[in-house]
Amino acid sequence: MRRSDGSSHGPSNPPCRPPKPGNLALERNAFVGRSAELAVLTGVLEAGRLVTVTGVGGVGKSRLAARAASLAEPHDGVWLVELASVSRPHLVEYAVAEALELTDHTSRPPRQVLLEHLAERRLLLVLDGFEHLLDASRSLVRDLLRRAPGLRVLAVGRRPLGVEGERLFPLCPMPAQEAAELFADRATAARPDFALHDGNLPDVLEVCRRLDGIPLAVELAAGRLRGLSPAQLLLRLDDRFTLLTGGVSGALPRHQTLRTAIGWSHELCTPDERLLWARLSVFSGRFDLEAAEYICGGFGLADDAVLDVLGELLAQSVVIREETPAGVRYRMLDTVRAYGADWLEAMGDGPRLRRRHRDWYVGLATSCEVEWFSARQPDVAARVDADLPNLRIALDHCLSEPGEVHLGQYLTGTLWFYWVGCGRLAEGRHWLERSLEQACDNEDARLKALRALGYVAILQGDMVPALAALQECQAEAKRIGNITAATGAVHLIGFLELVTGDVPRGEQLLRSALDQYHEIGELNSSVLICQVGLAMAMALQGDLPGAVMLCEDVRTVCDDHGERWALAYALYVLAFASWADRDLAAARELLEEFLVICHGFHDLLGTVLAIETLALVTAEDGDFAEAALLQGVAGRIWPSVGLPRFGSSQFNASHELCEALVRDHLGDEKYDEWLTTGAQLGTDAAVARVLDRKHREQAGPVPPQCGPGPDASQAPNRREPASCPTEGGKAAG
Repeated sequence: MRRSDGSSHGPSNPPCRPPKPGNLALERNAFVGRSAELAVLTGVLEAGRLVTVTGVGGVGKSRLAARAASLAEPHDGVWLVELASVSRPHLVEYAVAEALELTDHTSRPPRQVLLEHLAERRLLLVLDGFEHLLDASRSLVRDLLRRAPGLRVLAVGRRPLGVEGERLFPLCPMPAQEAAELFADRATAARPDFALHDGNLPDVLEVCRRLDGIPLAVELAAGRLRGLSPAQLLLRLDDRFTLLTGGVSGALPRHQTLRTAIGWSHELCTPDERLLWARLSVFSGRFDLEAAEYICGGFGLADDAVLDVLGELLAQSVVIREETPAGVRYRMLDTVRAYGADWLEAMGDGPRLRRRHRDWYVGLATSCEVEWFSARQPDVAARVDADLPNLRIALDHCLSEPGEVHLGQYLTGTLWFYWVGCGRLAEGRHWLERSLEQACDNEDARLKALRALGYVAILQGDMVPALAALQECQAEAKRIGNITAATGAVHLIGFLELVTGDVPRGEQLLRSALDQYHEIGELNSSVLICQVGLAMAMALQGDLPGAVMLCEDVRTVCDDHGERWALAYALYVLAFASWADRDLAAARELLEEFLVICHGFHDLLGTVLAIETLALVTAEDGDFAEAALLQGVAGRIWPSVGLPRFGSSQFNASHELCEALVRDHLGDEKYDEWLTTGAQLGTDAAVARVLDRKHREQAGPVPPQCGPGPDASQAPNRREPASCPTEGGKAAG
């Protein structure tokens, strides 16, 4: 900061309060009882780095843990990882990264990414539902606690994690009186006029005692008040205990009690409700109505009856309804789902339902790939986000069942737009490599996966395997006469040449691919990205008018079709042209629109390209401290994308130009201070800061404190561009 006399001083205004970090959701209904346990757990959590809440399923572990976590205030927030829908041990690390909103496009192991991300942070990680992934969860938590001194973990499961230093918090069922209060609170959802009084209290207390005070069982019972009185509940409960007593041989009594409670609720359902309950267990996590109707309808349950039967299961709290960015979704508690899964297998219908599930999600991916080139692009991204747990189940099924590898290769290749455009490069590469490890006689499916693997590997900066996959794709496509696949391979090889420094060769291949796309009548996001890549190659060689013409054509096509993702990268090249013409205002406007689109799609590569280039524009506009801060933000993000600026002197020129400008005006010490400040700013906060110019002008460049900005009266040194100020040939492939 500068005083009026020109000297520097630190910010003195009071701090602004940023939004509280974390992903812990607000409670959906009242937290009833458990005050004593909450106080104890809060104290234990403050004293230990690893606390595990254990207890029988349905006893309320997750709810108590979430309540205790919400009372904690670690510097970097509380982050909930729900593992119930994660089916394979190797996906635990991906689930943790997803919950932390951590996007990494490199080929680094996900555990390394997590360790680096958490190393300097102080946060509370709530790991819920780990028991079916015990070994993987134990290994990960042990490593994270060893390497991240500011990390605390609150684990929730039916057994201890078994990690050194773990403090156990066994959770018992609720006392009858507290359980009755819970019963009364939840009963009002079924009967708004319900209240405890002297007439019904004895029956309610007895119901709660019979259910051993297990909250899940109590809530299921309360949901039946729509058609039964507490006295009738008690009578039916007594009958069902007699019918279902014992449970699984060797199980703990409370496990038997919970199974009895769920079994009793199951017995109260109609035959159609029981059938749908069992069939819905094939889903992982959330699902929508259309998927339920397709997968679960027929064979004894009419398609048009699914909605009504689902409504009855909702009324009985067997299924939960949730609002998501992709619309209304439904899910079952894991214990309830597991009970249904047992019935599904007992009926012998599991294999058929899993095939139906696979077919639905293969079809979903196919339609989403088509709709990606449309005005529904943001909806497609949200849809795939919401359905990712089920897509993983479908992928795993295809790659595990004999004779279905071709479907796995087709499915993971079809999802290229999601892996590339929505910040899922690491997971996409995992599925692509796994699918291609297996032999497949469907050549077209294999070509689709090979091209997608090459694309993902390029964006990760892993050029050797990328080139190998694309050359194999090109050779095999030519052999079998698949012109589209061969053209796609040439396109991406040209893209690879562009980002690795052979720009003339890249231009030649990209132009050849674009001509071939036009000849075969292909028009989609890939074709437009090829055109943007060609424009980038031309711009890097000085043909700005030609590059602008190509990108304006892309903009027109995108406007006609509602496409946004390819448009973003066209705006990127147009911003460079504006910068080269010294129209900094136009360049900034284009870069900000580029940033908005990429950040909205969780495209971390586009996001960092925008921030890096905005740093140069900001420096040339005279705001040197802000430019250094943005370079610090970009410097933090680049390692999660790949080698910063590809290690190329050509693509590094703009960064060096920006750094030279800022160092000249701030000096080395101040430059390094602002760089460090930027590196500590999260991506969401950095994007909000870039886009909120009015706040930035008022607040100055130091987050999270307020104060006057740097003196911008000095005219920046104008330097002619040595090359493109972007690091981005990489994204415009």
